[in-house]
Amino acid sequence: MRSLAKFIIASLLAALPQAASARDGEGWVVSWTGSVQGPYPVGNPSAQPDQKFAFPDPATGARDQTFRLMVRPDLWGRQARIRLSNAFGKKNVTFDGVHVGLQSNSAALLRGSNRPVTFSGKPSITIPPGGSAWSDPVALPFVKQPDELAGRRLAVSFHIAGDSGPMTWHAKALTTSYVTAPGAGATGALEDESAFLYTTASWFFLDAVEMTTPGDAFAIMAFGDSITDGTASTMNGDDRWPNVLSRRLKAIHGNKVAVVNGGIGGNQIAGPAEYGPDKPFAGGPASGQRLDRDVLALSGISSLIWLEGINDFSKNGNASTDQVIAAMKDGVARLRKKWPQLRIIGATVTTALGSSSAAHGFPEQDDKRKALNEFIRTSGTFDGVIDFDKAALDPQSGGLKPEFVPESTTGGPGDKLHPNRTGYLAMGQAIDLSLFKPRGASRSAKARE
Repeated sequence: MRSLAKFIIASLLAALPQAASARDGEGWVVSWTGSVQGPYPVGNPSAQPDQKFAFPDPATGARDQTFRLMVRPDLWGRQARIRLSNAFGKKNVTFDGVHVGLQSNSAALLRGSNRPVTFSGKPSITIPPGGSAWSDPVALPFVKQPDELAGRRLAVSFHIAGDSGPMTWHAKALTTSYVTAPGAGATGALEDESAFLYTTASWFFLDAVEMTTPGDAFAIMAFGDSITDGTASTMNGDDRWPNVLSRRLKAIHGNKVAVVNGGIGGNQIAGPAEYGPDKPFAGGPASGQRLDRDVLALSGISSLIWLEGINDFSKNGNASTDQVIAAMKDGVARLRKKWPQLRIIGATVTTALGSSSAAHGFPEQDDKRKALNEFIRTSGTFDGVIDFDKAALDPQSGGLKPEFVPESTTGGPGDKLHPNRTGYLAMGQAIDLSLFKPRGASRSAKARE
């Protein structure tokens, strides 16, 4: 009965955005995502500072402290709403002192930009384990001309009252955010940086931001694993392949298109079979287990690009090609059933042959990858195909092109699995932009309110 009660509460909280309304002639479109993947510290962060001073005990989690998370909305509007998640927590988490503002430098905000955020009219909200909650719309008076804010970061601040317990997070933000010391209290209303002593390269509790936009605006979801999440790209550089695609599309559509990132480092299509706070996995839940939260609960998505599979064929995954194809087909069928007009684009999986990673790089993995790519290219399952394999492959070695190997995050030699900034640029440039068109009727129901 207790599990049923938690499910009912979580379902009600997830429905909160249906009560929010945009201005006449505008609609909600998802502008940023950071797919939650499990309880901290299970995951694959990049360039992570030592977190022992900010979070001395992962079981305790955050303790009476304030986060200031930096996110880059891929389109701007005059109103925003945020989603907070306790998907992988073990106890109720109370959020208060929630604010959104425009980053100036470091943890400091543009003077006068910080705005309080409410939930059903109240300044705080308690989210049960497994639940999430959308905020009320909050006006952003600093958004005069949305196009002028392209590339700027929104600072989302919130205070955790008491102890959070295990923290729901997205490990690989590749973006610097800030947190106060434990016991520092609610400081999110402050616009200076003095209270935010520590940095983190991850996002905690926050997993989506939506904006009000003109009625013809639309979003594209980039869905996948670490090669979508951006491993080996530049820290704070926003140069993952979805970022490259976004910049190309904005040259055509301006502030009417967002490319949001649903990648999780280590994610798989066919596994793990079970996932939860007591049975976490560094790569997060299998793709099919997160479609509802990471895609179908968001507004304005007209297309989805699915790039995934290499981790299923690693020594950790060890799935067969047939298993991965079956799971991918099931995911596509579920998406089409709920959003029949969603365009689903299959992306071929890039090579890991010769990788220095212990779990990757062996011939059998490459054979399975090639078989999956043949399915993606020829089965007719998808509305279009992006051939990332062709863009990244060195035909002579069968591995990544040599210039794509040295990693861009910390200057290391690279692992011959993850493309660097140069590789992601080539992948983003290889995408046929005619695959994507302004939204039609494929928006989610709440986006049309």
